[in-house]
Amino acid sequence: MVVEASTMEAKDNSIITVTVDGVALEGELIVPDGATGLVLFAHGSGSSRHSPRNNFVAERVRARGVGTLLFDLLTEAEDRTYETRFDISLLTDRLVGATQWVRSREDTANLKIGYFGSSTGSAAALRAAARPETEVAAVVSRGGRVDMAEDVLDRVSAATLFIVGGDDQPVLEWNEDAFELLAGEKSLEVVEGASHLFEEPGALEMVADHAGGWFAENLR
Repeated sequence: MVVEASTMEAKDNSIITVTVDGVALEGELIVPDGATGLVLFAHGSGSSRHSPRNNFVAERVRARGVGTLLFDLLTEAEDRTYETRFDISLLTDRLVGATQWVRSREDTANLKIGYFGSSTGSAAALRAAARPETEVAAVVSRGGRVDMAEDVLDRVSAATLFIVGGDDQPVLEWNEDAFELLAGEKSLEVVEGASHLFEEPGALEMVADHAGGWFAENLR
């Protein structure tokens, strides 16, 4: 895997481009002063780094003193192809490549790494966390297709939190089944009355609070 990177400094954040195996992926890197950890966001199919839900969670995570990297796992052209959106192996490789890039930067090399995945991005996050070279300390899944990573869950040593809506069937059942396969520290939070996108009043706030607390605790 070949990883290259460029960075354009903005007033309050860095607009970055990570090139993995010749494919340029754009993103935004924000690291608060004194941060000890950095969370890489893996969005779900049909979404991007501009996802309002992930950006809301990212703000709450940064409020806990943890940095965030929101980036596109696919190019615009790739995202227009249905099959590519569900190519979990490709998404995993892209996430691993971004992790290697973070490790190569002087300002982020010593930060503990976490993954926040949603929908299919959760499968990529768990598969990447199962790879020994990523050395991930914490994973949070929001409404995740964790069933698409069941064969590697026993190799995930990172502290892992599943957050799922109580009304999100069959995703809730998939999460409950996958939770039993995790070998390390783990927790399952069910947001009662919430659907897959956590659009109900207060639901996304609960997701953000659970995720922020999990990362603050495990990325010290």
